[in-house]
Amino acid sequence: MANFEISFDLSQIDFRATSGILKESYWGSGRSDELHRRAFANSLCVGAYVGGNQVGFGRAITDRTVFAYLADIIVWPGYRGQGIGTRLVQALIDHPDCKTVTHWSLSTNDAHAVYEKLGFRSSTDGRYMRLDRITAT
Repeated sequence: MANFEISFDLSQIDFRATSGILKESYWGSGRSDELHRRAFANSLCVGAYVGGNQVGFGRAITDRTVFAYLADIIVWPGYRGQGIGTRLVQALIDHPDCKTVTHWSLSTNDAHAVYEKLGFRSSTDGRYMRLDRITAT
């Protein structure tokens, strides 16, 4: 397992690399850099780093109060299967600004097992997943 750090500092995110890898994903093909700039600016973003180099990214589209939607969770090839994606998601769920969020959701075609480890359950269509949690206000 790689020794990696998690950071919410947007200035650390390698925008070009992140936008590029997302455009290569099955869900992000057809997106532009400008679309990613706007999406990142309007989301809670997190990066994973090994030796100062970015190796993962994720974001939550959220009101930071009751609802959050996980998006663009991605780990660079060569670093997959080491728990980085799970840590990115857990970091978003545990972020202090999201402590009252009780409804988390996402859409995935191929990463159900990653999210199930964190308590997410599939909807009846098998694509959407959700995590409802009780929090103190």
